[in-house]
Formats: sequence, structure tokens, C-alpha cells
Amino acid sequence: MAEFDVDLFVIGGGSGGVRAARIAANYGAKVMVAEEYRMGGTCVIRGCVPKKLFVIGSHVHQEIEDAAGFGWTIGQVSFDWATLVANKDKEIARLERAYTTNVEKSGARIVKTRAVLEDAHTLRLATGEKVTAKYILIATGGAPNHGPHVPGIEHVISSNEAFHLKELPKRIVIQGGGYIALEFAGIFAGFGSDVTVVYRGDNILRGFDEDVRKHVRAEMEKRGITIITGCTVAKVDKHGHDYTTHLSSGSSIASDQVMFAIGRHPNVKGLGLEAAGVAINPANGGIQVDGWSKTSVDNIYAVGDVTHRANLTPVAIREGHAFADTVFGKRPVQVDHATIPTAVFSQPEVGTVGLTEEEAQAQFSHVDIYKTDFRPIKATMSGRDTRVLMKLVVDASSDRVLGCHIVGDCAAEITQAVAIAVKMKATKADFDATIALHPTASEELVTMRTPTARHVRQAAE
Repeated sequence: MAEFDVDLFVIGGGSGGVRAARIAANYGAKVMVAEEYRMGGTCVIRGCVPKKLFVIGSHVHQEIEDAAGFGWTIGQVSFDWATLVANKDKEIARLERAYTTNVEKSGARIVKTRAVLEDAHTLRLATGEKVTAKYILIATGGAPNHGPHVPGIEHVISSNEAFHLKELPKRIVIQGGGYIALEFAGIFAGFGSDVTVVYRGDNILRGFDEDVRKHVRAEMEKRGITIITGCTVAKVDKHGHDYTTHLSSGSSIASDQVMFAIGRHPNVKGLGLEAAGVAINPANGGIQVDGWSKTSVDNIYAVGDVTHRANLTPVAIREGHAFADTVFGKRPVQVDHATIPTAVFSQPEVGTVGLTEEEAQAQFSHVDIYKTDFRPIKATMSGRDTRVLMKLVVDASSDRVLGCHIVGDCAAEITQAVAIAVKMKATKADFDATIALHPTASEELVTMRTPTARHVRQAAE
């Protein structure tokens, strides 16, 4: 009789857990996956995928407006929110089926129930069944965080509910200045809502390059989105179908929807972590792990947003794959969390990889900045008042490109390719030696020859 019921028990059927389960099963492990909601996790069910579909849909309004400059006469158009939501639901259901099928094809078993740790090797399912496992992987992701309690918090929606609204709000207040808040601001504005963004900091997109922050804000404001910084929502009153949002500044805003997007917290509650001896990282509230994704308990690992390291789907997938390779493939793999490309599907779009100008100055003594801000070719005919930002951050001592920051159409698509060069430690000379692809916006990345700023850190005397 086997010592354990399964070789691997995965808690959570999201991107990281599914990848780990499939790879481990392919190595011959007996695997069970517990998912209490829907297979696919945050990204597929209520995150990046439906969000990107909404973003794409919201772009159409701008495309219609821009068409006139290219000779198109488009008659009266209309938009139906319910159709968008229904079609999105169909696509998410298809993806959920695909995730389920792929896990089952690998030989792993899915149980649609909650699993709680009783000790380092035992799990209790909500069905009452107990399962013992040689290894356990926690991949329960994260959830929206509403922050400190404010009066009327019960009237506020998160990004989860935004995907299932019965109708498009005519006016919406969104608290938050990060990527989720700005992406939904662009989505609702694109579909015709009056949007107000409220953020406690001095400017949106904290942690991003300062030029990116300024550029995105200016472009969003050009598109009619109101951005109020330096204050927070203090109270939300409901009047029938409408709301009044009271700000810490003393002003108030009327709307028919209020959304909070002020961050996410790791899903660690109620998992039985204490019973199993799994430690929480006091710095971020996520499960504490080492470079191999191992927790404080030798046979228990954690990947993805529940660790609160780099909360991005491709990172969770890479971590899950590395875990399975290391533990079941006997091929030790550590994930390199440096130089991770990221995108914000705001309008305009942001793509970034590597260091910001400020980070580079802190780490390197000589830093050169190459930056351009230009009107894209499409705008010359459409007449739209919009500009593209492209920026390279270079270590002047070695000529290595440390970071690339793009704001504009297809920024994410361009950044994915540039990320390969940055990861390979390409130099500015390598960029300069690359022939431009004309006419494109991205050709600017290989034609910027003169630094727009040079930073030299004086040595301490």
C-alpha cells in the first residue's frame, strides 16, 4: 500500500496550479487538483482575459471616430452592454473547459471542492474526504482588497463584479491608481461612461517610470477621464439607484456605480496554514517561500499571487513549471524574477521591461536616457490629439540597455520583443546597429542616437 494517496495535491486550479499539475503528471506523478470555484483562476475567469476582451471592445468607439479622417462615413452606431457580457461569458466558459480538459488529459484528477490543510501531509476536503499527499502545492491566488473600512463600503464593487454588471454605468467613480483601476477607467470611458478616478498618491501608476506616469495621466485626461489625486473616498451614500461618493478633500461626486481597485491580497485565510506550520511573509502577507518556491515546510510549496512576489500570470505559470521540474522531473530550476516585462492595458497602453530611470540612478553611477515623444502616423490623418512615449534607460559605463518604457498603441506587443533583447543584456550599440522597420512607431527604439539626459552619481568623499 502506498504511503500517500497522491504524490502531489494542488490547492487552486488557476494558471500556476494547473501548469504544475500538468507537468508533474507528465513526469508520472499521481496528482489531484482541488478548485472550489472555476478552473482557470483569476486570469481566465475574472482577470486578464475578460479584461482584455473588454479593452478591445472599448477601442471600437475610438476607431469609429478616427475613421472619418481616412474617408469613411459611418452611420449611426449603437452599443449593447448585455451582448458584450454574454459573449465574454461564452469565451470564458470555453477557456474553463479547455483548462479542465488539459488537466484531465495529463492524468491529474480534479475535485471541485475546497481543500484545507490538517497537517503537512493531510488535506480535508469540503466533501468530508481526507487525502494524504507526499507534496502539496498552494496556488490559491489573490483577491481584491477594499482597504480600510469606510461607511457605505457595502455599496462598492470590485473588478470581480465589474465583469457582470447588468448595465453599463453612465457615471462611475473608481478609487485606485494602479493598473486595474486605470484599465477599467479606460474600458468604461471607451464605452461611453463618465469616469472619475480617485487616488491617494500624488500621481497614478506608483512604481512605474515617472515619465510614463505623467504621460499616461495626460493622455487619459485628454480622453475626458477625470483624475483626482491626493485624496481618498471617505464615505459612499446610496440614494435609490444612485450614489454620492464623499472624498477626504471635502468634495463629493454623484454616480450610478462606485468601484474600488486599490490592490489585491493573497488568498491565505482558511487554508489551515497554521495547522501545517506554513509561515506567512510578514513583509507582504503572502506565503513565505524561498527561491525554489518552498515554504517553511519541506514538502509544501507555493506559487503565484498567494506568495505576493510578482503578481503576474506568466510568472505563476513559470513558477509552477519550475516547481514540477525541480520536484518531479529531478531537474532543478529556479525562476529568475529579474527583468519581468509588464503591460498596463490602459488607454493609452503601457509596456515596460527592466529598470525605471529612478531605479537605474540608484543602482548605477552613470546612466544615459534616450527619450522621444511623438505624434503617431495614424493621428496625422485622424486628427486625434495623442502622442506616443518611448524611452530607453542605459548604463553608460557598459552601454547595456537596462530598461525600456513605451506608452502608446501596441506598447505591450512591442515590449515583449524588446524584453528578449534586454534579458540578453543587449547594448545600446546593438539597438543602434538594428535597421529600422519603417514606417512604424517602434522604429524609434533603434533610431534614438542622442541622450536626452545623463546622470552621473558623484562618489562619496
